[in-house]
Order: sequence, then structure tokens, then C-alpha cells
Amino acid sequence: MTYQLIRSNRKTLALEIRPSGLIVRAPMRATQAEIEGFLMQHEKWIEKHLAQLEELPEAERLTMEEIRALADKALKVIPERVAFYAPQVGVTYGRITIRNQRSKWGSCTAKGNLNFNCLLMLAPPEVLDSVVVHELCHRKHLDHSKEFYEEVLSVFPDYRKWNEWLKQNGMRLMRRMTG
Repeated sequence: MTYQLIRSNRKTLALEIRPSGLIVRAPMRATQAEIEGFLMQHEKWIEKHLAQLEELPEAERLTMEEIRALADKALKVIPERVAFYAPQVGVTYGRITIRNQRSKWGSCTAKGNLNFNCLLMLAPPEVLDSVVVHELCHRKHLDHSKEFYEEVLSVFPDYRKWNEWLKQNGMRLMRRMTG
């Protein structure tokens, strides 16, 4: 099985399927045997998601014009959703940037600047809201701790449902990116 290995100070092994293929994220201390065992444990999941990558016909790819239109729409819609949820989370934020990315739905910098993927405009509105709340909660917790998820769920109780939708359908949306 071909994959890209990324080692970091993380505590657990994780898998990520991207248009470029399989990525394994591993703690610095993980042995090759542990990594291979983890891959074998998750072989069916990996095969299923890699197969989904191959299913998208070229015809569903977005043109640059369509991507620009999505970005323009996102520039109007996303700041409104951020402004709606920021007081509920109890945080301020800096600049909002719209990007056309192949791997991330959103991010939050330590300075409070927020970045969002224009492809969120192709997802249900609840997915957009779940990503907005997720990123705003990073203003309080710059990690994915238990406290972080408690904060997310207190503001957006359906977060898990829509995050699951994104896990199941997000790769298909990402694959629509041209190039």
C-alpha cells in the first residue's frame, strides 16, 4: 500500500484520504511495525475511501469560473455566519479569508484570523455552520481536546451529525477542484 507518512508530536496514529492519495499521520515514536499494523486494521476503510476517489468523473470538475463564483458567494455568506456565531461562542476574530483548497475546510490562526474553503458553498448550510463554529471555538482552545469539543457541542449540538456528513461527502467535493 502506497502512502505518505507524516510524523509529528501527535499522540495517536491517523489516516487521511486526499485527492493525492493516502496520508498516515504518526507520532515520532511510532515504529514501522505499529504503522503497518494500523494500516492493516483499517484496510477496508482505506480501500472504500480510495475507491470513492476514483468514482468522480471529469465532468464533475469545477471550472475556474465556477470556483471564482463559489468564492464570491462565500465572501458574502461566510462572514455573516461567523458574525452570527462569534457572540454565541464568546470570541472575537480577525480577518476572514476564503480559499480554494484541496485538503482543509477551515483553519484558525493564533492571531484569530479565520480561513474557509469556498467549496463549503456546495455543502448543506449546516455543514458550513459546523465548520464556522469549529474554527471559532479554536479561539478558546487551539487544540482538539475534550474541552474544545464540549465548547463546539454547546454552541452547535448537531455538530457530530454534520461533521460526519463532511467526512462521508467532503472528499467528493474536494475532488471537484480543478487542477
